[in-house]
Amino acid sequence: MKIGLGTAQFGFDYGISNLEGKVPGEQVKRILDAAAESGVRVIDTASLYGDSESILGRFLREGHAFNIVTKTPQYSKPQLTRDDARLLERTFQESLVKLKQPSLYGLLIHNADDLLAENGILLWESMADIKSKGMVKNIGVSVYSARQIDAILEKFPIDLIQLPVNVLDQRLIRSGHLKKLKRKGIEIHARSVFLQGLLLMDPAKLHDYFGSVREHLQHYNQFIETKSLSRIKAALDFVLSLGEVDAIIVGVVNSVQLDEIINECMDAPKMTLDDYGLFSWSDDGILDPFRWKVVSI
Repeated sequence: MKIGLGTAQFGFDYGISNLEGKVPGEQVKRILDAAAESGVRVIDTASLYGDSESILGRFLREGHAFNIVTKTPQYSKPQLTRDDARLLERTFQESLVKLKQPSLYGLLIHNADDLLAENGILLWESMADIKSKGMVKNIGVSVYSARQIDAILEKFPIDLIQLPVNVLDQRLIRSGHLKKLKRKGIEIHARSVFLQGLLLMDPAKLHDYFGSVREHLQHYNQFIETKSLSRIKAALDFVLSLGEVDAIIVGVVNSVQLDEIINECMDAPKMTLDDYGLFSWSDDGILDPFRWKVVSI
């Protein structure tokens, strides 16, 4: 099962298509139970996702089989110090306590540019030390661009990477970076597969900010309708068709949504990567949610 569970919405309101807000605790329990039953193995969280880690620690069953990945603090500064490295170590220890786990599957630098800043190697050394002590199995980075990937690969032997890829955002496929990462044996987790829900919404009802891509999305929706594909199925099939991707991180607000996503993964894809190639988009203002000048529809 390639589907992994993203948990940002467990800690705070997340996603422009999320009208329900932060997921209540009882629903988190149902989601985790449904994920375990369906064979979901990866859970993605972060110290910066509100109280997501604490919520997970409260509802994860003892003896669960999930591979939990968390992330470091964000520093966003040009030069790092040993105090920053100590903060990374302290935050990771706090994550273990909140999650009620003796060790984790993965630890990622939340902002790749932190690792590339002056003295960024101090963060890497702290992560490597945590790994050497058996407290985490894989260390790596969360990235947004090919530039970051190239710079990271030049300096650090990462085990795991999380990156954005979806029907609109095909940059790392076209540039060959997915293949490059896989040749190096790096585990790849894909995020933003629904582009924070944008790919699941009616283009006619989108905020005016998305006016530049509205007609493009309308053509995409018309095309997948001719293939008898739902928006969820089409978006998932695209990423499932990428053999380099090891896990697909999706966020849900209830167990019904998770069941729907799991069920849509059961049938064989009806489109090829060539079909999806028609719908690639190049405007970073659309592809990068951090640049969006809108918080809701």
